[in-house]
Amino acid sequence: MIRLMSTAPLVAPSGAPAAPADPARMVARVVAWYDTAARALPWRRPGTTAWGVLVSEIMLQQTPVARVIPVYEEWLRRWPEPGHLAREPAGEAIRAWGRLGYPRRALRLHECATVIEERHGGVVPRDVADLLALPGVGAYTARAVAAFAYGAREPVVDTNVRRLVARAWLGRADGGPATTSADLARVAALLPAEPARAARASAALMELGALVCTARQPACPECPLAPDCAWLRAGRPEATEPRVGQRYVGTDRQARGVLLALCRENPEGVAARTLAAAWPDPVQAKRALAGLLSDGLVVRLGRDRYGLPGFGGGTTAAPRPRSLD
Repeated sequence: MIRLMSTAPLVAPSGAPAAPADPARMVARVVAWYDTAARALPWRRPGTTAWGVLVSEIMLQQTPVARVIPVYEEWLRRWPEPGHLAREPAGEAIRAWGRLGYPRRALRLHECATVIEERHGGVVPRDVADLLALPGVGAYTARAVAAFAYGAREPVVDTNVRRLVARAWLGRADGGPATTSADLARVAALLPAEPARAARASAALMELGALVCTARQPACPECPLAPDCAWLRAGRPEATEPRVGQRYVGTDRQARGVLLALCRENPEGVAARTLAAAWPDPVQAKRALAGLLSDGLVVRLGRDRYGLPGFGGGTTAAPRPRSLD
């Protein structure tokens, strides 16, 4: 496993040191804040398994915590171990996913459960390389599971962490559009040397970015890093690239959601004409159905009927797994 340890000093764009404060002391303040301010989330409860952590991380991708919690708790009640899910049809995972969004994640979790059961004896692997080999698991999810389930010293870098580090240490408004190797190295350099403390620091940095150092309305007076924050000292400069919100209404994604909901609600299958009538644009409806078939979320049950995989005898070629990070 490649370990991203100490790299070049954290510097601001000008080339001068980003902050005179000791980075280790700053991180320690974040952890102290986390000790009293962390949310009591179900995947943080004592005794949560690595499977529970993996499920939470995949569910939380691009989805608010409040929407995830009820689906997560029902999922773990029904499938507390990977083998329980692996023995169910993939369509059951899609049905249980409900309206959580991005339903390919449900399919990938089912595939993960199958691989974990067949290749790892039903136990989620702890090594990042083995985690990356699971269907649909990317760099962020693999490191999050290694850190939060097994206490490994891994840089867990999501949008919140990148924004927090960019502001507090680099004086920038945000962390840019995507995680880079420089981001991983930068966060790795901030983590304590002891693995368990490093894992807790990773959780603390993420929580501070999610709750306090938010994108649009950061609560700077409440931030434990405010006294040393390079962004505050620089006068809170704005991002160079404006944020562009994603449109949903009227998109192919919305059309796919409508058609998939019909299939979820009708395990016996849905007639092609019913699916076509469910969306006002027939060309877009046809395109949405083709996308669902291509992704393996819907299968053909007969000449003119469609449904979820594993129900009604429908079959389809398994789609190539893609990282969901």
